[in-house]
This record gives sequence, structure tokens and C-alpha cells, in this order.
Amino acid sequence: MTNEHVHRTSHSVEVAAPAGVVYGLISDAVRWPLFFPENVHVERLEFDGTNERLRMWATADGRVRSWLSQRIQDPRTRCVEYHQTHPQLPVTSMRGTWLVEERTGATSVLTLLHDFTVHGDGAAEAAWVEGVLDVNSRAELANLKTLAERWTKLDELVLSFEDTVRIEADAEHVYDFLYRVADWPRLVPHVSRLELTEDIPGVQLMSMDTLTADGSSHTTESVRICFPHAGRIVYKQTATPALMEAHTGEWNVVSDERGVTAVAQHSVVLREEAVERVLGPGADLAQARRYVREALGRNSTATLHLARQYAESLTRVA
Repeated sequence: MTNEHVHRTSHSVEVAAPAGVVYGLISDAVRWPLFFPENVHVERLEFDGTNERLRMWATADGRVRSWLSQRIQDPRTRCVEYHQTHPQLPVTSMRGTWLVEERTGATSVLTLLHDFTVHGDGAAEAAWVEGVLDVNSRAELANLKTLAERWTKLDELVLSFEDTVRIEADAEHVYDFLYRVADWPRLVPHVSRLELTEDIPGVQLMSMDTLTADGSSHTTESVRICFPHAGRIVYKQTATPALMEAHTGEWNVVSDERGVTAVAQHSVVLREEAVERVLGPGADLAQARRYVREALGRNSTATLHLARQYAESLTRVA
């Protein structure tokens, strides 16, 4: 810490789930974008089983912020300590602790602590950071509580899958098609409207209207983080269709000696209470899984085939 005043916050929630289940959700930070509304993407840079270094992107006050975080995991005490190594101003230091305490009857208490300082000890800056932490911490704990208390159904609620398309073209052309999402309304038939903001290079905020197989339309909002040198674009839907509580995904362009494999990956948490409303009386989670798998896979595969046509046409011309 510095000589600046250290501000401390504490938030707790009782969870009707075993402590081990709650700790498992906390320790797996790579999956946080699927569980926490404000988390967009987490890259695990290093991990030796105890010490961990993460690059994290999250929304705060309508903006996307990024930082590096060091974590120490202790499954014995069900404690995860962390500190940000390069926090963004006005924050000059940020550290904290996740602590899971076991209670009787397969219940637990989850506590999230924060210690932080702000540039110049400004009262307004400290109040802003504390306000963001309060909103985000409450949301994180509420989501963890909801998710953990459905732990016996997690295998049914969470699904991940991917689709691939082989492309005989330069990887740069494939990536270019996926990156230039603002052009999709005229290039991708199932996209009828798209608004894009990219104030920070490689960080895209988008609102999109998508046509479904029955001709109806739904609106989604997403944050996309672009890694051009790696041929990757990861995204988090911040406004999802009714059937999905959360949706994260990735476009990945992988080169080899014979061409390119374009991959569309999806991870989803289903909204159980919406299943019958969306799919009709008597519908269950198994039907919802099939429906979401087919709908998302159909659209992303169609987009990959359009990327193939675009990239292969440019490669032939070149």
C-alpha cells in the first residue's frame, strides 16, 4: 500500500450450498464472465496451483476497464486473496479477499473484502470507487448465491460447445471479416441492425438485432475484446435473449499448413424460469439446451461460412 488513506469495504451473503461448491465457483476465475454480470473476459496468464496471474476486463460505470490481478488460492481455508498489479486510475491500489465459511446444514457464508487507495486521496474519487465496488460486489454475491444454490442442476443449466469451418484462405482475411462487425448488416443475412462503438482500439461495444429461424427478431448487447495478433475475438453478451441468463463466446482463427480453421465457441447459462414461457408449457431444460445449441450454432456457423466466402474470394484475387 501507499501513504494514501486505505478505504475498506465488506460484503457478505448467506448461501444455501456447501462451502466447497461456493469456493469452486470463486477459484475458477476464467469462468467468471459467465457468472458475473460485470465481468467481460478473464485471461489466465500464469497458475501453479496456488499463485495465479490474471488479465481481467469488466464493465464499470458504462465503461470497459482492464487490469492485471495476482491471486493466491488456499482451498484448505477456502480463501482467495488478490491484488491488482496495475490498477486503473483513480485507483492506485486494490487488494482483497474472498472467504467462504462453512455453516451447518450444507450452508455457508461468502464474504468479499476490498482494501483500496485512490490518487491524491480525493474524497470524490474514493466515493466513486466505493460506489462501483458496492454495486459490483452486491451483484457478484447475488449471482454467486443464485448459481451456487442451484448446484445440483448446474450440469443442466450450463452448456458449452463449438462449431468449426475449414477455410482455404489467409487467416488475416478471415479475422478481418469477423472484426468488421459494423458491416454485418449488409453481409450477414440474420443480422438486421448493428450499432458499434470502439472508443478504445480492440474494445467494441455493440447492439445487434438478429433474425431467428421463425422470422422474429431479438436484440442483444455485447462487449467484444479483440486480439488481432492471436486471431481471437472474445465477447460477453450484456443483454441476452429471454432463454439465456448469460452468454459468452469466442471467434478463433487458427492457421496450419493446409489453411485455416475458424472456430465459434459458446458458453451459456440457461434461465430456467423462462423455459416454458419461451418454448411452451411442459418444456424442460433438455429441450432448452437443444434449442439454444441449435439456434446459436446455426447463426455462428452461417457467419463462419460467410467469412469463408469473403476470405477465399480475396485470396483468389490476390
